[in-house]
Amino acid sequence: MFTLFYAPHTCSLATHIALEDARAPYQLKRIDFSRTEQQSRDYLAINPKGRVPALVTPRGVLTETPSMLAFVAQSFPAARLAPVDDPFAFAEVQTVNSYLCSTLHVAHAHRMRGYRWADEPEAIAAMQRKVPQSVSACYDYIERHVLRGPWVMGDTYTIADPYLFTIAQWLESDGVDPARIPGVVAHRSRMSERPNVMKAVAEEVAPA
Repeated sequence: MFTLFYAPHTCSLATHIALEDARAPYQLKRIDFSRTEQQSRDYLAINPKGRVPALVTPRGVLTETPSMLAFVAQSFPAARLAPVDDPFAFAEVQTVNSYLCSTLHVAHAHRMRGYRWADEPEAIAAMQRKVPQSVSACYDYIERHVLRGPWVMGDTYTIADPYLFTIAQWLESDGVDPARIPGVVAHRSRMSERPNVMKAVAEEVAPA
């Protein structure tokens, strides 16, 4: 049994969807940001970073989305969520997920979490003004060089799909014009129609 610590409207949704896709045994534990539960003593004992998601497994805790997605795919190979038997193809999936984590998600975070990188209000405001440009550039790259077909890696659904879907929920709020990235928007729509995605989204936004 796994335990996924999550908060609504965060990247925890990607792992939540993957767990559903894998038919993995798991339970959910909601972290209430309005009560700063991510900084509570109990949660910091699980994830000292004070962020979500965190996935508790029988072997320990995982705290970064790319590692959690890879873990789910490798733990449940029958679900075929990644080409785990092909080192190069698996690395390609990890390349996509690493970009989503280290570049796109970070650019998005400058809109509301500039305090992580600067203290001066004017510096934080400058970062916020840059978000539509920087995030749009990320999506332009994904549209032109990453998205290969109906799914991120082409004809085969992988763990890259729930991750892109999750982050793409925020693109309008980041000031991105959806018209410039029709492939990403079509992918988001395609994902939203999958039963496992609908189930995970409904569970995360349900009242606590």
